[in-house]
Amino acid sequence: MADVLIDTVLDSIKLIPFLFLTYLVMEILEHKTGEKSKKRIQKAGNFGPIWGGLLGVIPQCGFSTVAANLYSGGVITVGTMLAVFLSTSDEMLPIMISESVSPYTVMKILFVKVIIAIISGLIAEFVYLKLLKNHEKGIHIHEMCTDENCHCEDGIVVSSVKHTLKIIAYIFLVTLVLNVVIQAIGEDTIGTVLSGKPWIEIIIAGILGLIPNCASSVIITEIYLLGMISPGAMIAGLMANAGVGILVLFKMNHNRTQNMKIVGVLYLISIFWGIVLEIAGISF
Repeated sequence: MADVLIDTVLDSIKLIPFLFLTYLVMEILEHKTGEKSKKRIQKAGNFGPIWGGLLGVIPQCGFSTVAANLYSGGVITVGTMLAVFLSTSDEMLPIMISESVSPYTVMKILFVKVIIAIISGLIAEFVYLKLLKNHEKGIHIHEMCTDENCHCEDGIVVSSVKHTLKIIAYIFLVTLVLNVVIQAIGEDTIGTVLSGKPWIEIIIAGILGLIPNCASSVIITEIYLLGMISPGAMIAGLMANAGVGILVLFKMNHNRTQNMKIVGVLYLISIFWGIVLEIAGISF
């Protein structure tokens, strides 16, 4: 229990700089940027999925929380956020490096994730905006601040600190519960459940990946390296895993139906590409 508590504290502390800088930027956008500048920022979002796929591959849970916050405030589009979620690798890279996995193999996995993330993000953007005729809500950071009762009148820095402390407390509590549950179940048990027919592995790995916790990527990566799951299942699980980004999305974006749809799309995309890799016989 002590190890779980320490891990949870460390994971939460690592997110503080990302969250503070994100809220600081959002406060500046809201209070110091004119309407014309805000519209230019949103128009630039047409290429967001490309940047999202590239930045998301950096092994940090923080980028998914940044994306969830920016989306909730109307700064980035749903396609950009999905690209970040799909590209995020969390603990995969450090684990593979520590296990002396070939750099060429690691680069292949990261490359595949980035390409899939960019393609999927662009398609999601096209379907959402062009085919379904939906419209992204404009930048509405002030509404988010009002909902969170952060008293933005206290100043940009103070408000950013309040936002950060509130969301960190929320992340810490939920992450602690998830870590306890995962620890109680055990990595070996999870690996045994995942081992089996490739198609079942992909479906279950995707579900495991949706758990909003960095521990999910740790388990998926380790059991893949042990040869217990296929490359398709590994990719499906890691793409569905957005770290604590999903937690932040549900905390900051109060449209629960929209959040569920986003998580559903994230899962389906991950499963789809996992099956594609399995059928194509792609290995790493």
